[in-house]
Amino acid sequence: MLSLVLQVVVGLLAGACLLRLYMQWHRIVLAAKAGNPLAPFIFTLTNWLVLPLRRVLPPLGRLDTASALAAYLMVLAKTALLVALGMGAGQVGVVLWLALLDVLGLCLSGLFGLVLVHVVLSWVRTDSPMADWVDRMVLPLLWPLRRVLPTLGGIDLSPLVLLLLIQLCEVILRHLRYSGGY
Repeated sequence: MLSLVLQVVVGLLAGACLLRLYMQWHRIVLAAKAGNPLAPFIFTLTNWLVLPLRRVLPPLGRLDTASALAAYLMVLAKTALLVALGMGAGQVGVVLWLALLDVLGLCLSGLFGLVLVHVVLSWVRTDSPMADWVDRMVLPLLWPLRRVLPTLGGIDLSPLVLLLLIQLCEVILRHLRYSGGY
């Protein structure tokens, strides 16, 4: 039961940090001023950890290293606690590796969800600030695929291909995690 609570809480907080990192990478922070309530929510939810880290860890260009480190530290703490409760004291390298794989898995899950929301919103043609925000998050990932893939009968297959690529990456991550017996 503790594992489930930790997975949900840390998943939401670390996911918000990763979303903050991704938004800042693509300079989508302006969406907060355009009436989108999600951007201010993400910043408010993560400020308590990201802002203190930012004082000691400056960004590298557009990469918000404080948000990345905040997500990793939360997942690392969760992983260390679960390893300690489940197997006793684990090796430090194993815990660091498992936390890194969990953060990458969280990134892939978040991207998968964003692409699905993008697809659904493209079907209903909404002009809401949320649809614009999701488009701005997903389109940079779809553009390279759209250059390569032709549309078939007016149907854009790039979201489907992106979802398949994300799932392929998730399978590779699971293999990496369980090939070591973890």
